[in-house]
Amino acid sequence: MEMQQFYYDNKIVKKFLYATIVFGVVGMLAGLLIASMYMFPNLTDGVSWLSYGRLRPLHTNAVIFAFVGNAMFAGIYYSLQRLLKTRMYSDFLSNLNFWGWQIIILAAAISLPMGYTSSKEYAELEWPIDIGIALIWVVFGINMIGTILRRRERHLYVAIWFYLATFITVAILHIFNSLAIPVSAMKSYSVYAGVQDALVQWWYGHNAVAFFLTTPFLGLMYYFVPKAANRPVYSYRLSIIHFWSLIFIYIWAGPHHLLYSALPDWAQNLGVAFSIMLIAPSWGGMINGLLTLRGAWDKVRTEPVLKFFVVAITGYGMATFEGPMLSLKNVNAIAHFTDWIVAHVHVGALAWNGFLAFGMIYWLIPRMTKSKLYSTKLANLHFWIGTLGIIMYALPMYVAGFAQASMWKQFNPDGTLKYGNFLETVKQIMPMYWMRAIGGTLFVIGLLILVYNIIMTVRRGNKIEDELAEAPALEKVSSRRLKGEKFHPWLERKPIQLTILATIAVLIGGIIQIVPTIMVKSNIPTISTVKPYSPLELEGRDLYIREGCVNCHSQMIRPFRSEVERYGEYSKSGEYVYDHPFLWGSKRTGPDLMRIGGKYSNNWHFNHMWDPQSTSEGSIMPAYKWLFDNEKMDYSYTQKKMEVMAQLGVPYTVQDIANAPKSISQQAAKIQESLFTDPDFVKSYEQSKKDAAARGEAFIEMRDREITALIAYLQRMGTDIKIKNTTAENKK
Repeated sequence: MEMQQFYYDNKIVKKFLYATIVFGVVGMLAGLLIASMYMFPNLTDGVSWLSYGRLRPLHTNAVIFAFVGNAMFAGIYYSLQRLLKTRMYSDFLSNLNFWGWQIIILAAAISLPMGYTSSKEYAELEWPIDIGIALIWVVFGINMIGTILRRRERHLYVAIWFYLATFITVAILHIFNSLAIPVSAMKSYSVYAGVQDALVQWWYGHNAVAFFLTTPFLGLMYYFVPKAANRPVYSYRLSIIHFWSLIFIYIWAGPHHLLYSALPDWAQNLGVAFSIMLIAPSWGGMINGLLTLRGAWDKVRTEPVLKFFVVAITGYGMATFEGPMLSLKNVNAIAHFTDWIVAHVHVGALAWNGFLAFGMIYWLIPRMTKSKLYSTKLANLHFWIGTLGIIMYALPMYVAGFAQASMWKQFNPDGTLKYGNFLETVKQIMPMYWMRAIGGTLFVIGLLILVYNIIMTVRRGNKIEDELAEAPALEKVSSRRLKGEKFHPWLERKPIQLTILATIAVLIGGIIQIVPTIMVKSNIPTISTVKPYSPLELEGRDLYIREGCVNCHSQMIRPFRSEVERYGEYSKSGEYVYDHPFLWGSKRTGPDLMRIGGKYSNNWHFNHMWDPQSTSEGSIMPAYKWLFDNEKMDYSYTQKKMEVMAQLGVPYTVQDIANAPKSISQQAAKIQESLFTDPDFVKSYEQSKKDAAARGEAFIEMRDREITALIAYLQRMGTDIKIKNTTAENKK
C-alpha cells in the first residue's frame, strides 16, 4: 500500500498554546483583583473602567473565551490532525481562526471596561463583536469539517464526535441568544424581553457551560488521557452512550437557573427533570476517563501530567453531580443567589478546565520542542499549590453560601426577620472572602510556576516546527452498511450523517422549550398597570447596565415568605414585558432591587452612589463618583433607543418619541428640585459651582448629569403594581 507523506501543522498549535498561557495569567489576575474588591471596595476609587461592575464580566470572558477557548483550539488542532492523519484543511483558515479569535478577545478587553455590554451573562459583548465571534466560529467549523472530509483514517474517533457537537451547538446558541437590534455602533437591545429573554439567555448560558466548557474538553480528555497514560479508552460502548445521551439531555437543562422565578412552571419543571437525568451521562464520562488509567496508577504517582488529569476528571465529576443537585427545587431555594453557586462554578472552571488545560500544556510542549520538561519537580509543585488553591477557594465560598441562605431565611418569634438588614449577612461572611482571595492567589502562583517551567522548556528545546508524518490514502468503500457492520461503526465513517443526527439531538430540546415561550403570548400574562419606561428612566436603565449593577443585585423576588418580607411582593412575569434585556441577576452580593422604587428619597440614592458607606455602614459597594462628573449626560441617542424599543413591541408612540427631550427635562428638573431639600447637598452644590468657575469651566446642572438618570430608574423599579410595605431595611 502506497504511503503518502505530509506535515502536521504544529505552528498553529504553538500559537494557541502560548495564547492560552498568556490569557490564563491575565484572566486569573483580573479575578484576583475583583476578589480583592470585596475587602477593599474602593480599591480603584474613581476609575470607572476599573470598577467591579465592569471588571467582573471582563474576568469571566477572559477565563472562558480567552483561556479556555484558546486551550480548546490548541487541543483540537493538535489532536484532529493526528486522529485523521492529515494536515488541517487550510493553513489560511487556521491562522484566520487564531488571529480573529485574538482580535475578538482584544475587542472584549477594550469594550467591557468602557461599559459597552449587553449585560447577558457569558454573552456581554455587543453586537459587532458578536458578529465577529459568529464569523470566526464558522471559519473554525469549515476548517474542521474540511479536514474531516480529506482524512486518511476511515472512522471518526470519539473525541471528534464531541468536537463536531461543540461546533454545531455553540453556533446555534450564540446566534439565537445574540439576536438584537442595534441603536448605535456599540449599543443594541435584545429582541427578546423579560421572561422570554431570561429563558433564551439561560438556554444559552447553561449550554455555553455545556458545549464550550464541557463537550470540547471531554473530547480532549478522550484523546490526551489515553495518550498520557499509554492506555486505550476504558469502554468504547460507554463512550457512545456518554456522547449521545449528553448532547441530547444537556440542552434541556437551562431553566434550572430560573427556578422559583417568573418563568412558567412547565419550563422550570422540564429543566429540573432533565438536569437530574444529566448525572448518568456525566458520570459515565467521568468513569470512562478515570478507568482509562487502570493499570497506570504507579505512573500517576510520578507523572504530573496524569495528576492534573486525575484531578480535572474528578472535578468534572463533582461539578456534574452538584449541578443536578442544585437543580432540585428544595436545594435551589437555598443555594440560588448565594456564594454556593460561585463555589460550584469555580470547581468546574479551576479543576476541570484549568487542570485539564495545564496537563495538556505540560504534555504537549516537551513533545513539540523534542525535549523533556524543564522541571518535573516544579510541575508537581504547581499541581499541589493549584490543588490547595482550589480547596481554599471553594470551601470558604460553600460556607459563605450556607451562611447567607440561613441568615436570609431566619425569623424572630414575633414573625419579623432576624437579620432584616442585608448588611448583617455581608459582615458575617467577610472572613470567607479573605480566604477566597488567598486560595485564588495560590492558584495564580501555580500558574506562574507553569509559565516559568514552559519558558525554560522551550528555551532548551528545539524550535517548534511542522512534523513529518505518513499514512496510506483512504480507500473508497461502499457508503452503505457492510455485511455484519453495526450502525454506530457505520455512522463513525459517515461524518455528514453523524453531524445531522447530532444537530437533531441538540435541537429537539431547544425547540420544545423555546418556541412555546416565545410564540405563545398567553404564557406571559400582561398587567394593565405596567407601562414603558420614561425616556429618562430608559437612559438610567442603560447606565445601570453599563455599570454592571446586575452583577451584584437581582431583580427577581421569589415567592418565599423571607423574600416577600424583606423586599416586597414577589415578581410577576408581566412586570418584565418591556425589559430589553432582562435584569434578573444571578447573585446577591447586595439586596434585591425589584421593589427599591420609592423606598428611599432621591437624596438617599444620591449619597449612596457617591459614598455607599455614608448611608450603609460596612457596605462593600464601591462609589460611582464618575456619575457625578461635571459633564453633560448624552441624550443624543434617546429617541433612537425609543424607536428601536417600539420596533420590539414597546408601545412608544410617535408623539412619545418626539416629546422625549421635553419629558427628560421635566423629570430631571423634579429630581434636582428634590435634592435641594438636603442642606448638605445645597452646600456641596454651591461649592461645586465655585470650583467650576475657578477652573474656568461651565457648570453643569445636576439635572443634566448621569446620576439623575440613574436615580430616575431606581425610583421607578417595581412601582407599576401595588406592593406590600416592608419594615426591613434594604441596604447594601
